[in-house]
Amino acid sequence: MVVIILEGVLFVAVIAACTAFLLWGLKAFTPLGTRFRQSANRRLIDERAALTCPIHGWQAPESLVRLPSGEPICSNCYQETFHGQLDR
Repeated sequence: MVVIILEGVLFVAVIAACTAFLLWGLKAFTPLGTRFRQSANRRLIDERAALTCPIHGWQAPESLVRLPSGEPICSNCYQETFHGQLDR
């Protein structure tokens, strides 16, 4: 009985290892993997650009204010715009 269960577990482990090796090979050595890496890099650059205010520089994600339109704005720009305190 133990032998049958062990054989089933090892069979599943071999299938999982082969699948992982196949996916690694696809990502490492094919144009599909290059496309995945480029998409991830593009997404990271876009996220960092969304956190950078052209006036005040990089802002922490927690400090951004979301406008009713859904657009994030720097808390300093929000304060200057809506409360009339200019940063000069």
